[in-house]
Amino acid sequence: MDIARHLALIDELCFRPFPAEHGPSDEGTAGPGYFTAVLESSHGLGGGSDPARRAATVEQYEKDRDALYERLARRWGETDPWNLQTVLLRTEREEIPEPWAGLSARADTACLWEAEGTGRWVAVAVADRDETDEVRLLAVLTQEAPP
Repeated sequence: MDIARHLALIDELCFRPFPAEHGPSDEGTAGPGYFTAVLESSHGLGGGSDPARRAATVEQYEKDRDALYERLARRWGETDPWNLQTVLLRTEREEIPEPWAGLSARADTACLWEAEGTGRWVAVAVADRDETDEVRLLAVLTQEAPP
C-alpha cells in the first residue's frame, strides 16, 4: 500500500468539484455530491475463487484501512467504526442516498469523519461483502451527511 498516495488522493477529493452525472471516474465512480475511489483492488490477484487467498486479501486491506485510520484520525479525531449493516437494513424500507446505499451494499463497517473545513464526509472501508466480487479498499467522499 502506498499510504502517501492514498492520503494525497483523499486530500484532492476533499476539494475537487463533483461531477454533474453519475458514472465512472479515474479513481472509481462518482456522481453529483460524491466520489468513490478504489484505493486497492484484488482484481487480477485471483482472490475471488480461492477462499484462503480472499481471506488473506481482506486481512491485508483491513490493516491498510487501519493504517489510513491512524493518519486521518490525527487530522480529524478518533471515531468509532460505523456499522454499515444497519444502513443496509434501512435500504429495504427507506430511500438511502448515494454513496451511503452503495457503500452499505459493499462493506460491513467504515471509518468515518467529517473533514473539517471542506464540507465533506470521508469514509474508508473494505468492500468484501459480495464473495463473488473482488475485494476493494475504498475511500468515499461526499457532501451528503451519513444517514
